[in-house]
Amino acid sequence: MNAADIMTTSVITVGPDTEVREIAELLLAKRISAVPVIDDEQRVLGIVSEGDLMRRLESDSEERHSWWIENLFSQSHDAEHYIKAHGRTASEVMTRNVVTVSTDMPLHEIAATLERNHIKRVPVTENNKLVGIVSRANLLHGLTAGLVPEQERSVDDRTIRDSLMHELSEEVGLVSGRINVTVHEGMVQLWGIVYSEKEKQAAELAATNTPGVRSVENFLGTVPPWLTEA
Repeated sequence: MNAADIMTTSVITVGPDTEVREIAELLLAKRISAVPVIDDEQRVLGIVSEGDLMRRLESDSEERHSWWIENLFSQSHDAEHYIKAHGRTASEVMTRNVVTVSTDMPLHEIAATLERNHIKRVPVTENNKLVGIVSRANLLHGLTAGLVPEQERSVDDRTIRDSLMHELSEEVGLVSGRINVTVHEGMVQLWGIVYSEKEKQAAELAATNTPGVRSVENFLGTVPPWLTEA
């Protein structure tokens, strides 16, 4: 079991020139906590998280002269910090030197990477290009499915997962960031949040109808849309 087997492939991203306001609106609309920043070649330049935007918001609420006063007596702020705190675009506020993993990294190594770097998610790259993202939730779903980290995943299982993820996104209309799928020897587990029993039933039906699926366990939770609205 490796990154390619559990990663979210439909990754929501922004470009380096995307404005902070647009990023904040995107995080709210998609109900996600961070977005990778990529260039035209799909290479990861950085990541903008809720924490980055909160620091930006806190800076806006301060008196403008406070930064200059503090700099007179302390070295705690420098030019890079100022740009990050007051920047207007993704390239200015993003966290750089992003930790990434490869598609073939085993689950136990991904878990160690998240723990070692104190992060909640990690981009997955192949040939230096972004192909997916693995969150703590993805990792837990994979482990809960009963897959041993060193165990090899069959090509059939991966084909089933790819086909089902596409069906859920394109045909059922579920946002991939809210839905995750694990497949082990044809046994499917559905995880995440949907907004109605109908969506939950549709997701299970899609899984049941996917070629190669032997059984389906539906762990999807149901939350009304209004409950998550700001």
